[in-house]
Amino acid sequence: MSKIKIKTHSSSKKRFSLTATGKVKRFKANKSHILTKKTTKRKRGLRKSAIASEANAAVIKSMIPYK
Repeated sequence: MSKIKIKTHSSSKKRFSLTATGKVKRFKANKSHILTKKTTKRKRGLRKSAIASEANAAVIKSMIPYK
């Protein structure tokens, strides 16, 4: 018997990636529109990636099983 394959969540594979240690890397929100009222310093900080919280990491990892 072969193992059943799990489908990868299409939007999750584009938004998340895993680090070498297995943590989930994500992008920061609030960088797509209404940028005129946000300071340059704030927008610069939003460019950097972040690590997803442990509470969300398990769910995200189940959505991207082969990444």
